[in-house]
Amino acid sequence: MQTNQTRSQIKPGMTVYIVLKQDQRSGKLTKGVVRDILTKSPTHPHGIKVRLTDGKVGRVKEVCM
Repeated sequence: MQTNQTRSQIKPGMTVYIVLKQDQRSGKLTKGVVRDILTKSPTHPHGIKVRLTDGKVGRVKEVCM
């Protein structure tokens, strides 16, 4: 399973790339810092839903190292 699909590997304060709801068709990624993890289940096939510190909400596609 990929990192972006496992809730336990995403923590508040991490820098991630998410795809916003309106960008799902284009696949455009938005970079930000995780404030809240919104997905309650341990995994999700489309990525874990998070809220960034700037208030944007989307599903994690990549974790910045």
